[in-house]
Amino acid sequence: MTAKTPLPRRDEPFQKGATALLLVDMQRIWLEPGLDPDYADRGPDHYIYRQTREVTIPNQVRLLKAAREAGVEVLHTIIQSLTEDGRDRSLDHKLTPIHIPPSMREGLPPEELAPVGDEILLPKTSSGVFNSTNLDYLLKNLGIRNLVVCGMLTDQCVDMTVRDGADRGYLVTCVSDACAAPSQERHDGALKAFGGYCWVADTATVVGRFEALGREA
Repeated sequence: MTAKTPLPRRDEPFQKGATALLLVDMQRIWLEPGLDPDYADRGPDHYIYRQTREVTIPNQVRLLKAAREAGVEVLHTIIQSLTEDGRDRSLDHKLTPIHIPPSMREGLPPEELAPVGDEILLPKTSSGVFNSTNLDYLLKNLGIRNLVVCGMLTDQCVDMTVRDGADRGYLVTCVSDACAAPSQERHDGALKAFGGYCWVADTATVVGRFEALGREA
């Protein structure tokens, strides 16, 4: 009788050449006060701006540095229509409404989080990046097994990315202190809700994992 292959652990060591870091929707329009017309009343001291400025972005900068130095594949996704009038958007984005045309510079990542070299940037018009892009196809072509996710919002697009990634067979890690939501309560509630689909870790732990990959021969 053939022995069954043991199932992996969600927190198993990352594999060199099979690990990717995905930044979700880190765009100037959501990060810089005054750019999002739907939240003109949010000043620079609003929770979401303080949290991203003081915690989320610095932690993502650390993750990016460690990932790039270790040769980890880095991908970025942003909410962006393919057309200037947004006719290609999902029905949900039309109803909300959310529309960021390709020409809107504020829809791109801030300089410190921008793609470097030939890192992949995927525009999407849904909450779940797997639903409106070819991310699954790309990750399989790249040979990815361990998918490390961070970004915003924790309880919306990050949530769907984690769940959908798990359903497609990836070992997903969510970097909790490199994500953000409009309130601490929403952030914590989301992590509790989707924590069963991934390994929830912090930036220091994941950076250590990346650095260990970089030391491998």
